[in-house]
Amino acid sequence: MQGLYESLPEDYREKLGRPGDYPFTRGVYPRMYLDRLWTMRQYAGFGSAEETNRRFRYLLEQGQTGLSVAFDLPTQLGLDPDHPLAVGEVGRVGVSIATLEDMETLFQGIPLDRVTTSMTINAPAMMLLAMYLLVAEKQGVSWQRVSGTIQNDILKEYIARGTYIYPPKASMRLVTDVFEFCASEVPRWNTISISGYHIREAGATAAQEIAFTLANAKAYVRAAVERGLPLDQFAPRLSFFFAAHNDIFEEAAKFRAARRLWARIMKEEFKAENPRSMMLRFHTQTGGSTLTAQQPLNNIVRVAYQALAAVLGGTQSLHTNAYDEALGLPTEHSALIALRTQQILAYESGVTKAIDPLGGSFYLEHLTDRLEAEAEAIIEEIENLGGAVSAIEAGFIQRAIEESSWRFQREVESGERVIVGVNRFTIEETTEVPIQKIDPEVDRRRAEAVKRYRADRDQDALSEALARLEEAARLDKNLFPFVLEAFRKRATLGEVAGTLRQVFGEYQPAS
Repeated sequence: MQGLYESLPEDYREKLGRPGDYPFTRGVYPRMYLDRLWTMRQYAGFGSAEETNRRFRYLLEQGQTGLSVAFDLPTQLGLDPDHPLAVGEVGRVGVSIATLEDMETLFQGIPLDRVTTSMTINAPAMMLLAMYLLVAEKQGVSWQRVSGTIQNDILKEYIARGTYIYPPKASMRLVTDVFEFCASEVPRWNTISISGYHIREAGATAAQEIAFTLANAKAYVRAAVERGLPLDQFAPRLSFFFAAHNDIFEEAAKFRAARRLWARIMKEEFKAENPRSMMLRFHTQTGGSTLTAQQPLNNIVRVAYQALAAVLGGTQSLHTNAYDEALGLPTEHSALIALRTQQILAYESGVTKAIDPLGGSFYLEHLTDRLEAEAEAIIEEIENLGGAVSAIEAGFIQRAIEESSWRFQREVESGERVIVGVNRFTIEETTEVPIQKIDPEVDRRRAEAVKRYRADRDQDALSEALARLEEAARLDKNLFPFVLEAFRKRATLGEVAGTLRQVFGEYQPAS
């Protein structure tokens, strides 16, 4: 193999390199899965903390190797479960977390020094991470030993997802506050998961997913550098999150192109010196938008192919969707099948026996080059508009995604793009798929629980802590220590987020 590599043309070697070496086209680690499998991190959360804790422990017992928390919409928007806007949404699309007590229950019996946790939370990311660290502290686990990832990617919320609270400038301050705090206090924590997943799910193409994600990443790096943070101090803890859709070769090439492009951006534009600052480490989730309510068992096959693409592309961790997710949240049974899909891929398929099994394929390298060039051209357009934040404010990225989504849907409706079981190979279906049921009483029980929590605390001490948080927000101090102190005084998530609302206001998108 050594001789074969040396015989390749110089430009080919420069574009590919060896696995673990710049520009990381072939993977961020020299031996990839030969040394360690990707983390099997199934996304889970529904109802109360007690219910989700049971699901977490079940998945860990079945061989899952990392946790990934889904929060409900009120939590994502910094609202307590007794808020009027939370009615009908508590515990529906994720777990309801409003208090430190809830977070303790969520991780009861789960040692936070032995399990890595990913939390899909953005606008109130600092607040959920603060609660998590206080749970670790109560377990006797040093923050120096805590590892995991907070999504903390607010820019894509304005683009594709919508769970924002504050205007962009204030939101970017919260993001960089997390960077700064964790660099010294929680050094093993990935402070952001810059997400192309939701951009792709909203309708972006593979090239657009790369471009918009990396453009957002550049905005975060610039904001941190302008804050005075040393690049090679915070950049090694940046992580990414991509979708895996159905075209196996295009998806594998997408991950390789993104790695190479990000390495060049960090080295040439930002002058990074630490190789870890140039590494694009990423989590992958199979494509939720590709799943169909028609013939839902077909989704098991779709998810397996998508997982294969992610592994062939060199992912560091992976979530495989359950076959019933076009109908509702996964049941315990469907969640187990999704996990087993990963385990069969890891232990039976043979794809882990080679470091970059598709590397050097004429077709794959052509796709990698094409996607890199397309993404680079889109990033240049964004730079000409003043960067990602300006492009978002101008609606450029949103319009591009809408146009791609429209083209895709037109192809489906015309039959040009085949969706098996939807516009071709349809059948009369009689079998009903069991659906995960959310207890309709969860709203009432969660509202009562948070009211009891508020009644059992030193109100004066809490008021002082929230006043200090408000003052720090007005004085441009790092807010993380003040958020920690508020939760120590038994503040609720809604109270902390609401205090910052008073200072920052709420974002109102242009029509």
